[in-house]
Amino acid sequence: MDKPKIAVVGAGLIGKNHIRLIAENPNCDLAAVVDPFDASKVIALEQGVPHFEDLEALLNANIADGIILATPNNLHVRQALMCIKHRIPTLIEKPVAQSLEEGNTLLEIAQVDPLIDDSLLVGHHRMHSPIIKQTKALIDSGKLGNLVAVQGSALFYKPDDYFEAAPWRTQAGGGPILINLIHEIGNLRYLCGEIVDVQAMASNHQRQYEVEDTVAINLRFASGALGTFILSDTAASPRSWEQTSQENKSYASYPNEECYHIAGTKGSISVPSMQLKYYANDDDRSWWKPFECEAMALDRKDPLVEQLNHFCRVIRKEEKPLVTVKDGLQNLRVTEAVVEAVQNIK
Repeated sequence: MDKPKIAVVGAGLIGKNHIRLIAENPNCDLAAVVDPFDASKVIALEQGVPHFEDLEALLNANIADGIILATPNNLHVRQALMCIKHRIPTLIEKPVAQSLEEGNTLLEIAQVDPLIDDSLLVGHHRMHSPIIKQTKALIDSGKLGNLVAVQGSALFYKPDDYFEAAPWRTQAGGGPILINLIHEIGNLRYLCGEIVDVQAMASNHQRQYEVEDTVAINLRFASGALGTFILSDTAASPRSWEQTSQENKSYASYPNEECYHIAGTKGSISVPSMQLKYYANDDDRSWWKPFECEAMALDRKDPLVEQLNHFCRVIRKEEKPLVTVKDGLQNLRVTEAVVEAVQNIK
């Protein structure tokens, strides 16, 4: 298979982005657009591909080598199971499931057969960022020593029209924990290992909506490292991934700002500026001693493009999924644990 044909199910905001990326990518072709709304027919016509109103019709047509599920969260597991039945590699947008119960059902089925598990990729696209991969390689090299502490932030300001356009965002479930934090959990688990314990407190003091606007989180990793994370969608601050990584050009970015700091027994790295500090002599470490300082070179690429290229290789069975169903479910599990911790402290 030279250029896999990929169908996109769901032609909303995320789906349209996937359609555009496939159309621009020389490594794949758009097979079809699947969506029940009339506006999606125009998109399919513009792209010169078939249009289907539902996933079953697409599957019966047997014209796709791979499928991207960019549908509402409550459809992810049901539609993924349909794709599994037809043995078609599938990219499931995050979150992998609407609930842990549904996610566990999908995981049990996926892990029955390695061929199924190896055909399902979960859309945590930041895992495909060269910045994240470079940081992971540095940690794995031992340059930082044993990880000790992690500091992270996602501080940004959502304007009033964000809430006016979708009033559900002012209610429980519409805040930054469930909408934004799952990205950060994915990053931190990938970089620092499994998260085994969380503590959290939240506030809605600024906007006075039913939902939280600011959250403080403590994390314990399986390695013994500890972490803190501060999350807010009402903070006039650039210390978020989007505003520091320079990967999404829709956001203003500030190259001298950081959103993660990872410290080990031998050195530390600030991300995404990639400012590395370490002791030159492992046997002579002290707060009195100066660090060796290094600015690591960066190779910035759009992680969504990199994710699509990876999915093409998964379809061709050249690579196994970087983000498995198990990974996606664990990201959801930790995020929901933060929700529970916030509720327990009230």
